[in-house]
Amino acid sequence: MGDPGSPITHLSSLVTEIMRTHYCGLVSAAQLDQSVTLCGWVNTRRDHGGVIFIDLRDREGIVQIVCNPSRPEVFAVAEKIRNEFVLRVTGKVIRREPALVNSKLKSGEIEVLCHELEILNPAVTPPFQLDEENLSETTRLTHRVIDLRRPQMQANLRLRYKVAMAVRRYLDEAGFIDIETPMLAKSTPEGARDYLVPSRVHDGMFFALPQSPQLFKQMLMVAGFDRYYQITKCFRDEDLRADRQPEFTQVDIETSFLTEAEIRGIMEALMRSVFKQALDVALPDPFPVMTYAEAMLRYGSDKPDLRVGLEFTELTDVMRSVEFKVFSGPANAPGGRVAGLRIPGGGTLTRGEIDAYTQFVGIYGARGLAYIKVNEAAKGREGLQSPIVKNLSDAALAAIVERSGAKDGDLIFFAADKAKIVNDALGALRVKVGHEKGYAVAGWKALWVVDFPMFEYDDEAKRWVAMHHPFTAPKDGHEDYLATDPSKAIAKAYDMVLNGSEIGGGSVRIHREEVQSKVFRALAIGAEEAKLKFGYLLDALQYGAPPHGGIAFGLDRIVAMMAGTESIRDVIAFPKTQRAQCLLTQAPSAVDEKQLRELHIRLRSAEKQPEKT
Repeated sequence: MGDPGSPITHLSSLVTEIMRTHYCGLVSAAQLDQSVTLCGWVNTRRDHGGVIFIDLRDREGIVQIVCNPSRPEVFAVAEKIRNEFVLRVTGKVIRREPALVNSKLKSGEIEVLCHELEILNPAVTPPFQLDEENLSETTRLTHRVIDLRRPQMQANLRLRYKVAMAVRRYLDEAGFIDIETPMLAKSTPEGARDYLVPSRVHDGMFFALPQSPQLFKQMLMVAGFDRYYQITKCFRDEDLRADRQPEFTQVDIETSFLTEAEIRGIMEALMRSVFKQALDVALPDPFPVMTYAEAMLRYGSDKPDLRVGLEFTELTDVMRSVEFKVFSGPANAPGGRVAGLRIPGGGTLTRGEIDAYTQFVGIYGARGLAYIKVNEAAKGREGLQSPIVKNLSDAALAAIVERSGAKDGDLIFFAADKAKIVNDALGALRVKVGHEKGYAVAGWKALWVVDFPMFEYDDEAKRWVAMHHPFTAPKDGHEDYLATDPSKAIAKAYDMVLNGSEIGGGSVRIHREEVQSKVFRALAIGAEEAKLKFGYLLDALQYGAPPHGGIAFGLDRIVAMMAGTESIRDVIAFPKTQRAQCLLTQAPSAVDEKQLRELHIRLRSAEKQPEKT
């Protein structure tokens, strides 16, 4: 009846009457001269001189149906059908004429001569054709059901399924168990805003949707489960962009009694396995490891895109003594930096291109983009071309050329400002120029970035904040810095980076209550506040908590990268817009007064009510 081992074959052995015998896209020459029954949607209908051809589509692909006028009852039905009608077809599999074979389709060698044709459901004209290009995202998300029928979207979601299954297989074999954690939890407003859920039973009280299962998975380690994982939804009420959604999916993992290096080893083996199974791509073994300090020094980013071969040249010390205040000012200021970026062969860049790059770095706070064209390096000052050359000493110019390794025909860009601005601006320029001008290689470049600072200083709040989260353990020997100098404390934290994107981040956790309390004090979280927000975790840590650590991978981002799409919305079945709206269901929406009363909520005024979309 069907291909051996197919679900349809198994079903047909259990029932006397079935809806279909095969998937459209799986019918092939193996079924020649057999009778098949197919169900699907009309992809296209063509009338060729009295013979009607129908391309019938289901999740596995397309097969061509032939309707001849020699069967009047079939032909009469075929004349009525249009694109996206749902059909049931019974017919005989025959071979196509050699000149008509379509090698791009599994069914391309055959066609089905229709004996019976039934319209299971007609369809109105869809808002767009499935092969239409350059559709607006508003149109696609408003009519998401039709958008999901398009071959690329079908491929994206099947890829997502393959990735999730590969994750589950690997973790199951490695001894991890899938444990669900609550979706209604306590609000702990650090970082992004929580989504709040009012309680009907407890007047004036609220649950929060979890930003991650962080505290629960740590308590599972205290409970002795040893190896946990979960593919779970997380929620953050924050401003959105292409790689952010208010609800997103994490592969959440935690394990006990392993060192940082052991955890990283298991996790990179997981990602190698996933890429091999989903894409047949071999990621490096082992991944290169780079410290946070090195990444920032060389690339200005804690998630460097190693496909781009360009690197920074550190020039802060060189510029401290120059008279050019644009460089010497930041070089001598606390937290300032001056760095260069050599572009091999960049001397051919036009003035218009340089102006465009100057405008680009302005997005990141840079007030300008100085440059030097190296015409003849051996001539020293005379061989360099730039408005800033006259402001720099011969020693400084020589150091720039020597440190950068500049050759004749190269160009060097410069950034001078606070270190963050320099890193952000020049780092983004590095990636942009690298990909636009051919300094990037194809393929997948993975690495670990490790040894992150425990804290970063929030100038607005005037206090230290956790760079990852407040449950990250300090490196051995760094506990004393928590009280004396938080800026020096390094964390047992690690990010997995792939092609310039952070795809996973984790750390070894604090497993001793006294260390956790020290971290809270460094973060200016008092004992009473810590007890109120995290008391259940602090209590658990007192009952023999094991050393533990873990990681969380962004499933949406990984699949989007695999699928070659810029937006994670292309790999999520029903995503939200950048304004956190669902155009398909028109959510969020207003609710009636009765629902609000049940939740003990009163809106301040009619103007404050949610807008109907």
